[in-house]
Amino acid sequence: MTILLSNPEASQTVKRGMRCNGSSYLQQQQLRSSKAHPGPVVHISDNPMDEGKLVIGYESGILVMWDLKSKKADYRYTYDEAIHSVAWHHEGKQFICSHSDGTLTIWNVRGQGKPIQTITPHGKQPKDGKKPEPCKPILKVEYKTTRAGEPFMILSGGLSYDTVGRRPCLTVMHGKSTAVLEMDYPIVDFLTLCETPYPNDFQDPYAVVVLLEKDLVVIDLAQNGYPIFENPYPLTIHESPVTCCEYFADCPVDLIPALYSVGSRQKRQGYSKREWPISGGNWGQGTQSYPEIIITGHADGTVKFWDASAIMLQVLYKLKTAKVFERSRSKEDKGSMESDEDPYALQILAWCPESRVLCMSGVSATVLIYRFSKLEVTTETVQLLEVRMQYDVNDMDSPEMGGGDQTPALATPGASPQTSGPPSHPSTSSNNSDGGNMPCLKVRSAPLKQSPGYQVDLVVQLVWVSGEPPQQITSLALNSSYGLVVFGNSNGLAVVDYVQRSVLLNLGTVELYGSNDPYQRQLRSPRKARQPSGGLCDINEGSATSEDRCKSPTSVLMSNSNLQQFYNGGGRGAKMSRKLSLPTELKPDLDHRDNSFSRSRSSSVTSIDKESRESISSFHFCDTYVRKGDCALTPCLYVGTSLGTVLAVALTLPPAGEQRQLQPVIASPSGMLERVKGSIMRMAFLDSTGMLLPPPHEPWFEPNLTASDGEEKGRKRRPVSVSPSASQDLNESQYAVVCSEKQAKVLSLPSQNCVHKHSITEASFILRADVVQMSNSVCLAVFCANGHIMTLSLPGLRPLLDVNYLPLTDMRIARTFCFTNLGQAMYLTSPTEIQRITYSQDTCENLQEMLGELFTPVETPEAPNRGFFKGLFGGGAQSLDREELFGEISSGKASRSLAQHIPGPGGLEGMKGAASGIVGDLARARIALDERGQKLGELEERTALMMNSADGFSKHAHEMMLKCKDKKWYQI
Repeated sequence: MTILLSNPEASQTVKRGMRCNGSSYLQQQQLRSSKAHPGPVVHISDNPMDEGKLVIGYESGILVMWDLKSKKADYRYTYDEAIHSVAWHHEGKQFICSHSDGTLTIWNVRGQGKPIQTITPHGKQPKDGKKPEPCKPILKVEYKTTRAGEPFMILSGGLSYDTVGRRPCLTVMHGKSTAVLEMDYPIVDFLTLCETPYPNDFQDPYAVVVLLEKDLVVIDLAQNGYPIFENPYPLTIHESPVTCCEYFADCPVDLIPALYSVGSRQKRQGYSKREWPISGGNWGQGTQSYPEIIITGHADGTVKFWDASAIMLQVLYKLKTAKVFERSRSKEDKGSMESDEDPYALQILAWCPESRVLCMSGVSATVLIYRFSKLEVTTETVQLLEVRMQYDVNDMDSPEMGGGDQTPALATPGASPQTSGPPSHPSTSSNNSDGGNMPCLKVRSAPLKQSPGYQVDLVVQLVWVSGEPPQQITSLALNSSYGLVVFGNSNGLAVVDYVQRSVLLNLGTVELYGSNDPYQRQLRSPRKARQPSGGLCDINEGSATSEDRCKSPTSVLMSNSNLQQFYNGGGRGAKMSRKLSLPTELKPDLDHRDNSFSRSRSSSVTSIDKESRESISSFHFCDTYVRKGDCALTPCLYVGTSLGTVLAVALTLPPAGEQRQLQPVIASPSGMLERVKGSIMRMAFLDSTGMLLPPPHEPWFEPNLTASDGEEKGRKRRPVSVSPSASQDLNESQYAVVCSEKQAKVLSLPSQNCVHKHSITEASFILRADVVQMSNSVCLAVFCANGHIMTLSLPGLRPLLDVNYLPLTDMRIARTFCFTNLGQAMYLTSPTEIQRITYSQDTCENLQEMLGELFTPVETPEAPNRGFFKGLFGGGAQSLDREELFGEISSGKASRSLAQHIPGPGGLEGMKGAASGIVGDLARARIALDERGQKLGELEERTALMMNSADGFSKHAHEMMLKCKDKKWYQI
């Protein structure tokens, strides 16, 4: 194999095996015959019919045909414009060049130094015969011939200068037709796929692979219109920026086929009917067979489902939530939409894999509920539910700020947040009387045709109240068994019954405490002037203004509640900002933040504004003991706040079936359960044996079937699998796990006693916490801002793992990091890359088997037949032994400054085996053992064949001996 390298700076051509000091001999000879320096070398290629002939292109427009055998230039070609690329005709008699003025020149090898034809593909040809107007440079051209038709000329660039703002294009010229194919991103390079790998034969191209800056496109040259092939690989994960993601392992086995079936039926027009032309590599033979799904939410409102089983990543289904809303048609609306970026961006995803119910919230304070259906349906009117959430408290002095003991004011009874029940009919706007403001997004009023897959069931919108925009949603949860969706923000929470499409509960955070509020906050009049506060403000003691407190978003290290507002774009202001903030770097001051968390969570906390802005940070549905001393399981909602409080809301559900459709669900707050240090991150429940109790759920059913179809649409709530028996102590019936951004606690239910407590971190804070199932146990997995990944046993909270994995240098990691079952985790390392990690020993042991092979050996096709007459008269391709021409025998010993290739032991396979440690050694030993067994088997087969052959020869010789035994020599 010959490697040709060009150095434009030194204008040198270095060829493997060619020993030269300074400029090459070839360059020196060319400089002697020219008056001026020809400039940098931009192209080197050999004649496809004669490897001893090289064409060398210089940037100045000079081309030289160099003979390696005679070591001199045979021909010289000169053009006025700079050269960018050269392509050969397969017969080696012509070549084509692309130039900086947008022209193509075709040259004969034995020509007189002038092109035989000049083509300007995109230039306007003047009528008076003058030279066409110059165009943009043609960066690359390829010339491919066919057996049964005109050749193909494929080029990038060359557009006229008057096409301002036009996207990058690839031009395909075939005969008299010229096709211009626009690309979404700038072209990096392209390569033509041909039927033969030999350059001295008819190429017969069938596809073009185009590498773009952010994509890979393959164009089909065999069909009219040159359609592109449908890409089977997930190269479009960054088609819209990823704003949130969730990772689910060990999903129901029928889930991936269901998503794939509806995803394959989505309209995909304009693609080639042929299969993807690029093949190679082998999948790894992994032992893990459980299904894994990754869900990504994007800035344009798109939700994508990915099959992440084993080591693959394949798009299953794509959902566009923007179709639910109307598009702006007036100029004023369009202007507002352009000023506020990403109005459809998603922030939180909640999914029930068993029932296939999907819920999501976005930056525009909207909650969308989707159901999965295999039938196409047309929704006449999208169901809309408006919710008004407002809660404020009176400012009061801190006991520490006043310098003495002061008794805070008691809560004012009877004050409640402004709420609105469900509208009498579905509406698409919210011109409320107190503010007169339109919602951030308008739900479409026209009929909506919904394809099989996820179909919108209900839209919940937070509307403006008293001229102020709604606060962005900070937490979201759903339960398919209860038929409820709950969401919360800095004002409070709202519980929505999506079966009956009604609001069950709409309370401020203080009202959840009842009369047991430890901070004794007082409701404030809605008409009182409010001071705007941003989500990035560091509220400290003193007289600093809000402007001074909000200058630098990265100068302070925020608590998890403020951090969540930091993702979502801030807090309350005079204008609702829908732009999703995605900072790339965060350099926190751990000492400063540690001081902010060292304050007591009692009524003497110095920041009263922080207490009054207590937001909802997490939810958990469960069947548990609501109150202390209960002896029966009750449907319940656990609520976690940013001040470390766990509150309970008891749920009373009607029986399943028709009564569930008619009778209301009753939700009643039950007060405070526990307080921990830091914002609540995760809550879960364990049975008396320490096994995880998943929230109750219902199996999936087809929502679009009516009673006439013989299907029952009534819900049947799945009971909790483990219930306390009479022999068990009530104090050990269940365990509640509560994890905050600082510590974790395990409570015994129904006694509500703290049985285990563990301080996870003091110098940092937790970004993500999940209770996950391993092979035969349950553990608490956390990811801290200082980069540590830790696991704790449950319910004992004993440390199992503490690894300093990845410090928080990118806010994208904090926003997308998530754990899942069976020791898996993932996060986005960049806008285009998903990083999966494992903390499971079983997965690590099988990792070598899971890895696939990128390259597979392929037999080289047969070389083209030269024919009798071509071989007789010297036609056809001529080979050249360049090692003999430029080896040490003819050119001498190489200089010490010349780089030499020293092969390593084992090559790439050896490096992979050395990097894999003991697992690699075992794998190599097993492979060697298999190879040895295979060779022994082949040896045994060959030995058996030789024995059979010897037996046959012996029998044949014996027959000949018997036949010739009694014959005389003259008879023979």
